[in-house]
Amino acid sequence: MNDVEQVRLTVDADSNGQRLDVFLATQLPQFSRTQMRRSINGKQVLVDGQRVKASYSLSAGETVQVELPDQVAPGPLPECVPLKIIYEDQDIVAIDKPPGMVVHPARGHWTGTLASALAYHFESLSSVGGPARPGIVHRLDRDTSGVIIIAKNDAAHLNLCAQFESRTVDKCYHALVRGVPDRDADFIDAPIGAHPYQRERMAIRANHSTSREARTRYEVVERFVGFSYLHVQPETGRTHQIRVHMAHVGYPVVCDRLYAGHARISMQDLCRGTLDESVVLNRQALHAFSLSIDHPTTGQRIEFRAELPDDFQRLLAVLRQHRGKTN
Repeated sequence: MNDVEQVRLTVDADSNGQRLDVFLATQLPQFSRTQMRRSINGKQVLVDGQRVKASYSLSAGETVQVELPDQVAPGPLPECVPLKIIYEDQDIVAIDKPPGMVVHPARGHWTGTLASALAYHFESLSSVGGPARPGIVHRLDRDTSGVIIIAKNDAAHLNLCAQFESRTVDKCYHALVRGVPDRDADFIDAPIGAHPYQRERMAIRANHSTSREARTRYEVVERFVGFSYLHVQPETGRTHQIRVHMAHVGYPVVCDRLYAGHARISMQDLCRGTLDESVVLNRQALHAFSLSIDHPTTGQRIEFRAELPDDFQRLLAVLRQHRGKTN
């Protein structure tokens, strides 16, 4: 806990027996209780020099040392970040999100977010998601590209949320994975919850407080030597769902740092004998290709599509040229 802003708090008699997270949220009102819990879980809080849980019951006289988290601005600052708009009307916007763009501000990613770009380009956005997430109904991982829907008003936002909740939204992702499934199509039904010891990861977990049902269908489009091109349809919307499920069945998404164990792939990795070390892809090979909803005002079924980005197409072309089709 060096070279960061810290505070030391002494537990007084009035706070005796109080939970640690409640105490911190009370003593540091500029931060939410959720932020304080994250700091505690992130080992940024010590009580008399010891790491404890958020539920720890404090005793008068103890000293609490806190590494202060970055403060979240009341809303994203508008930034002139280019957006590729697929569709727009008075209620919704469909965006083709590029890889590498974080959807909303978070620790370590305060600028260059989709939320900041939306705040710059649109005068009216829904407020249902709170000040930090204007218009944002759902999200894509930073390195996943493709279709994301934005609500311009609260009525549209609530309608879209209900569609996601009732699972009437149809989503199709394109993915390049390591390995070659022996089936042309398959269905994965495995609950997903928090990883037992790695905070940024999710895991297949049954009968755990964080576990939720998760179901994914996939179809093999092309097979190569050591790789496959899939169309994937998640029936539920869990964090990292496709990435966790595909790794679980032995076909991790290419360049998935968390679940495949590598974050880049080069020509040398794909072409035996070549001296070409150029990087072909340096982010997970996952693209939200299409998304279908009922328009929140007209009720008409509408589909939005985002064509494969250049880096995904480049890897696909190299596989076709150097890894040969096996079907």
